[in-house]
Amino acid sequence: MQHVVFGAGLIGGYLGGVLAHRSQSVSLVVRDSARERWQQGVRLSDYQGHQAGPLYPRLLGSNWRADAKPCDVLWLTVKCTQLAQAAMDAQPLIGPQTKIFCCQNGVGSESLVKAIYPHNQVRRVIVPFNVVESAPGCLHRGSEGQLTLECLSEKDEIGELVTLLDCALMPAGSAEDMLALQWAKLQLNLGNAVNALADIPVKSMLEEQGYRLILAALMDELLSVCKARQLRLPKLTKVPARWLPFVLRLPNWLFLRVASAMLEIDPGVRTSMWWDLKQGKDSEIAYLNGAVIEQALSLGLDCKVNQVIVMLVHQVEQGKLKIGMSAQQLQECIGLKGGRSH
Repeated sequence: MQHVVFGAGLIGGYLGGVLAHRSQSVSLVVRDSARERWQQGVRLSDYQGHQAGPLYPRLLGSNWRADAKPCDVLWLTVKCTQLAQAAMDAQPLIGPQTKIFCCQNGVGSESLVKAIYPHNQVRRVIVPFNVVESAPGCLHRGSEGQLTLECLSEKDEIGELVTLLDCALMPAGSAEDMLALQWAKLQLNLGNAVNALADIPVKSMLEEQGYRLILAALMDELLSVCKARQLRLPKLTKVPARWLPFVLRLPNWLFLRVASAMLEIDPGVRTSMWWDLKQGKDSEIAYLNGAVIEQALSLGLDCKVNQVIVMLVHQVEQGKLKIGMSAQQLQECIGLKGGRSH
């Protein structure tokens, strides 16, 4: 089986490394800078101490079209903002039998790919963990989470691929109700913007109650949308989705005891949105907090906290605001009082 990971950055590089580790034929379409860094092999590690490598997936840079041919499995690991263009660019890699896997945050972005390739099997993928490059070619999974592939039917053969991928370095599974799973993942991703605006590691953010109060308020709005849509969110963390806002609002002394599993992440881990804003790129905010706003407004529900966070991220993108906002500054922007917006 021939795999191609298209737009292989940190997540795609880690996925490609796992495929190579599992003895699969895999090519990574990467930026030339990544190709140069990874020429000596890719090494994988995670926050639990598992390691593998060096691994040698085939690295394809800017001239990848020179010998491109249809593959069996195409993994699209670009950001939501780049997905439509990447899907069109990847056409030489897609044949009638190519299975396409969309590994994006947010809700609904895979519809763009389905519109371009209506006759191919297009599946959603949930990627709940963070990856950093600790040194050139050293890709490190810094947080928990199971890679989850969409199961299209009871007779679906996706189980074979799940079994292939599932390993200590990257637990994998499958699910049929991907919409509920996407919203559960989106609930966790609402913190991406707060992390980017705060300009601190995720663990440091979670250890400060002021930031957690903002996260809880963002999640309250999402859970109101899910309740109105009768979406029952699956459990992605050790804390059920509906309890997360309550747990986040706990005082520090109690939170650090009852939610210790939430803090089992590497101290240096940051979100992908932080990387985008730090590098002056457009973020995925429209597909994350923006998705909550769109649904909330259509249902006549309040979404003020998410609206303010989106506005602040856009101000950073436009150069009107600098990241590094304290919890108090963010709370003042939102109008947060006693853990609730007003």
